Amino acid sequence: MSEVLKMFIDGEWVEAGSGETREIINPANGDVIAVVTEGGEQDARKAIRAARKAFDEGEWPEMSAYDRANLLLKVADKLEERADEFARTDTLDNGKPLREAAFDAADAVACFRYYAGLATKPHGQTYDVADPMQAMVVREPVGVCGQITPWNYPLLMAVWKLAPALAAGNTVVFKPSEITPLSPIKLFEIFEEVGFPKGVCNLVLGPGPTAGNEIAGSHLVDKVAFTGGTETGRKIMQAATGNLKKISLELGGKSPNIVFADADFETAVDYALFAIYAGQGQVCSAGSRLLLEESIHDRFVERMVERAQKIKVGPGLEEGTEMGPLVSKEHMEKVLGYIQLGQEEGATLACGGKRMMHDGLNQGFFVEPTIFVDTRPDMRIVQEEIFGPVLVVQKFKDEQEAIRLANDTVYGLAGAVFTGDGAKAQRVIRKLRAGITWINTYHPTYNEAPWGGYKQSGIGRELGTYGFEEYTEVKQINVNLEVEPIGWFSE
Repeated sequence: MSEVLKMFIDGEWVEAGSGETREIINPANGDVIAVVTEGGEQDARKAIRAARKAFDEGEWPEMSAYDRANLLLKVADKLEERADEFARTDTLDNGKPLREAAFDAADAVACFRYYAGLATKPHGQTYDVADPMQAMVVREPVGVCGQITPWNYPLLMAVWKLAPALAAGNTVVFKPSEITPLSPIKLFEIFEEVGFPKGVCNLVLGPGPTAGNEIAGSHLVDKVAFTGGTETGRKIMQAATGNLKKISLELGGKSPNIVFADADFETAVDYALFAIYAGQGQVCSAGSRLLLEESIHDRFVERMVERAQKIKVGPGLEEGTEMGPLVSKEHMEKVLGYIQLGQEEGATLACGGKRMMHDGLNQGFFVEPTIFVDTRPDMRIVQEEIFGPVLVVQKFKDEQEAIRLANDTVYGLAGAVFTGDGAKAQRVIRKLRAGITWINTYHPTYNEAPWGGYKQSGIGRELGTYGFEEYTEVKQINVNLEVEPIGWFSE
């Protein structure tokens, strides 16, 4: 049996109190690639107590911003040295092509460096108020932060949460997805190596309903940050009401990619493919709804189908692979269920729709790049997040209908507009009820810019200065410059 990989709690690598373990599966072939300890409520409580003590009594809150930044820079350097190892680990664990995992590793390095720089920058304000007072605002760490991340970006989603929280001076209890914990385990090895104080960084493994729920509900946790599905986000929000802890939720999406007839045709086709099939469509901001102006609809769909059928699907480590497997058998079956549902609802399959079983792919969880046409706005495949390589195409007549259709879901995470008319692009993008938008491109994101959505796509923002501020409390300080009796009451 493989060595059991452990959790990191209070500066020690430990196994779950229950002794339970979980096998980690390579979704490209079904092989067991690791065995990890399977934590639960008891282990989460232990990690929370360690983080609480480290924040309330330890050296971390007194550490200067310069010293915190220096630790983050050391983490970035170590991560950069091992970038190839981290990329390979994410590919084995998640299934994504190695070229995508390599981008994630590089972005993670840049994220640590960005927040290391931000830690020492000015944070606060001063005000000119009526004499003899001086008023100011300072930002202080929230305290103990519970952080729960999904399986689609095992390394990068971890870093998006950990880097700003630590830069701001918080202690953390971090729980990755139970099915993709391998790169987070390696990241915590780096935290230990560079010398974070005991109890500052805690890694809890295990499923959401046990370990995750304990983190969300604990009164010793001051903030919970979650990325994942909207239904789970609701449960976390409810659990957080016990002590009214701060929350930030990055949830689902059903993002529109709007293409007008005056767009550069081949560019729009290229990005439409990238928008939905990057990451096998397992991306919260994926362009999963393609809105086409009527006059180009048939030609555009024909070209999309032609190119989608040429996408090289295979194991992420295989040379030339452009799209990998879905993350698990359970998730593959969910996606295939939506494809069946779409056909039952009356949509037409333009291509794809099946599990891929040829050329040695039968042991993995591969689904063909899929496109639905002849859809209606009320169809579940149009309204619900499928989270796989399934594109639904909608048709519009004019700018107003495009905007109406684009906003016609409960989600508001992302959206894009393709057009050669700059004024029209601005008009439409400003009408989209979405937090992340693009004009004549799709998917590029930056550590410097905020990430998050409108409506049921979440609360709060990650990345940029906005993401840093999510991990701070604002304190008003008023100083009397003339210390003498006020004389408000007669003697």
